[in-house]
Amino acid sequence: MNNLAKIRLYIPKTNILKQFCRDIIPLMNSNRSYSRFKTEFKVRPDDIDMFNHVHNSTYFDYVLAARYEQMEAHYGMSMEEFLSQGFGWVVKTAYVDYKRPLTLGDSFVVETGISELQERGCKVIFTIVNKKTNKICSDGWFDYVLIEIKSGRSARVTPEMIERYSI
Repeated sequence: MNNLAKIRLYIPKTNILKQFCRDIIPLMNSNRSYSRFKTEFKVRPDDIDMFNHVHNSTYFDYVLAARYEQMEAHYGMSMEEFLSQGFGWVVKTAYVDYKRPLTLGDSFVVETGISELQERGCKVIFTIVNKKTNKICSDGWFDYVLIEIKSGRSARVTPEMIERYSI
């Protein structure tokens, strides 16, 4: 009898979970496809390390710069607008596989795209291709967590965000 009373106390909380399951999870689990976008860059002198190629950490900068540009150009929302709504994306995990070096003056394309949306984040995959050779220099992924700027805590991806990124 006491267990039944405890269960009834938790029923209102399950309504929130039911609403989340009804509204959000189908959007995430549907067979949505996410576009990939390309941004072109050129290796600058300050990108070069003592081995005369692009420093390994700079590849992360290239991907982040490409995503920054692509948010406004392709999703119709600049990073500044996104931040003004009280949200931000922070990197939880990053992986890069270096295949070929980029050197001073090389032009290259950074192609990125969302591979999956999760309850509180997304995975963005990337490929960096040397334009002259058309060969992959590196590829990998970033796991991002959505945060509320005020609290610094993770936030749930909203249905509006899912719709906006589903192009």
